[in-house]
Amino acid sequence: MKYLIMIYSNAENWGHPIFLREPEALAMTRDEREAMSGEFEALLKEITESGELVTGEALADPVNTRGVRVRDGVPATTDGPFGEAKEQLAGYFVVDCESLERATQIAARFPDARFAPVLVRPIMDFSGQEM
Repeated sequence: MKYLIMIYSNAENWGHPIFLREPEALAMTRDEREAMSGEFEALLKEITESGELVTGEALADPVNTRGVRVRDGVPATTDGPFGEAKEQLAGYFVVDCESLERATQIAARFPDARFAPVLVRPIMDFSGQEM
């Protein structure tokens, strides 16, 4: 089963890796930040070697977002960001693993989960069937 792991962060600190831009991370010692980066690299290596990692991408600053809505056949665009919350979608990973529990375990190991929401969502297959 495939799962989308969505990483959120405060747009005021935009840059990647986003977890190193969080005020709490900036308050850490250099060794602590390096250890956190090492944990992230180890996680990516593990899920790549296990075949669970499908893809992952960091997203550009939310100010570069554009929304499109069509009303009465007329497209209208607005510039972003759009969320009312301070956290914006910073990036995502797609994993293919045995269960929601395993996807949740992987998500909890992203350093970002220490600072902001990391969401796990099942991906529907082409027939529209979930799990």
